[in-house]
Amino acid sequence: MTDPLGESAPPPQSTDGVSAPARPGESVDPVALPSQMRAARNEFELQVAHARAEFEEANARIKQRTGRDLILAILIGLGIGVVVVASLIFDKWPFVIFCIGVAVLGVFEFTRALQAAGRRVDIVPQLAGGALVMLSAVFLEPWVHWVAVFVAVALVIVWRLVGQMAARDGRVYAAVIEDVLIGGFVQLYVPFLASLALILLRQDGGEWWVLAFLIVAIAADTGAYVTGLTLGRHPMAPRISPKKTWEGFAGAAVASVIAGGLLAWLMLGLPWWTGIILGLVILGTATAGDLGESMVKRDLGIKDMSSWLPGHGGVLDRLDSILPSAVAGLALYYLLTPLAVS
Repeated sequence: MTDPLGESAPPPQSTDGVSAPARPGESVDPVALPSQMRAARNEFELQVAHARAEFEEANARIKQRTGRDLILAILIGLGIGVVVVASLIFDKWPFVIFCIGVAVLGVFEFTRALQAAGRRVDIVPQLAGGALVMLSAVFLEPWVHWVAVFVAVALVIVWRLVGQMAARDGRVYAAVIEDVLIGGFVQLYVPFLASLALILLRQDGGEWWVLAFLIVAIAADTGAYVTGLTLGRHPMAPRISPKKTWEGFAGAAVASVIAGGLLAWLMLGLPWWTGIILGLVILGTATAGDLGESMVKRDLGIKDMSSWLPGHGGVLDRLDSILPSAVAGLALYYLLTPLAVS
């Protein structure tokens, strides 16, 4: 552009000395264009670096308070969720394989944690018994499944007693009884409870019920985590799990009831009010399972069962609220299915 005297005017300058963008109808100065692009790129990089620093600072605060890496936990949780949901919706067999594998890993993980704490628990019969219980839930009649559970517990007990007699290490009677009882508990806690999910899966429309109780249990965990992190002030069970609060429990209750109501209405074909029952029952079993595993870990003197799942801990650290909820899911199936809207 020219001034009133007809002389060419210099391009407009910004306050930082970089030429301002050309206005419509003006030609772009080829000399100033690279400077403008560099300035825009530098500004973008500064914004990204600032946002990243703020995010890392927030993640560090969360990790300091909860002991978990939030990003890894979310990514791994989403990955597992996609696999489970897809297997339940499209085909049951991938979920069956996934469930058996997770249960066997949980047995191995629990056994190793007990051994590290000085307990005499044998891995071979534990894995064999766990596999027997899980496979019987898939291929055998329900009454045979109960026999398989009895056989698995008996195998673990007899193996330990024979091993103790062969050792002749002078272990006191009370310690041997504790080893036997703990070994039987592993079978009842992990493979037996997990097998109930497979029995539920075999029922008519069971895949939707399995998905429903999993979603409600996860909703309860998420509600407790978010609410406890942001509003938690009053410890719920400080001697068992100091980080759990009543505010978190309230958040879990709201999340589980909402999830239960929506699932009952939209997915299970039940009256909406049955969803409240579903949500509250799963809330109770999920909370009891969470506190129960925390009590076991406190007794063993560990924070997590293992470090196999970064951001989560171990397999059992993710199954603590789900395993007892399988019992509730199967019971509620028999109680509420007759109320399904035709």
